[in-house]
Amino acid sequence: MIEPLIGGSLHGKPVTRIGPSGKPFVGAKLITRTGNGNRVLVNVIAFDENVRNALMALNNGDSAALSGTLTPRVWTPPNSDPRAVLDIVAHSITTSYHVTRKRQSMRSTAESNAEGHLDPCN
Repeated sequence: MIEPLIGGSLHGKPVTRIGPSGKPFVGAKLITRTGNGNRVLVNVIAFDENVRNALMALNNGDSAALSGTLTPRVWTPPNSDPRAVLDIVAHSITTSYHVTRKRQSMRSTAESNAEGHLDPCN
């Protein structure tokens, strides 16, 4: 089992669907780049409610970093060369929104501690 952290940009708008079990999931596509600049398509599926909600808040071109269970495979389009494709069941997501919110929270905590810090030795 491969458990990566993959960053890229959304290709299209994520879509909510209902599985055969009756439970909702979100499907999305992420475009990421390799070290040599090639693009790799990442098929994303998310069952976790928080990850589903975060994905649905994003639009085409938005950046995201996902972690979860990865399955690499090869796809051969008609009349074309084989291509690498990755499938990930996303367990967590980080977006620029999450980073900004975390930074604001950390600043607020640091400011509160600095203003109201009591020295236990006095």
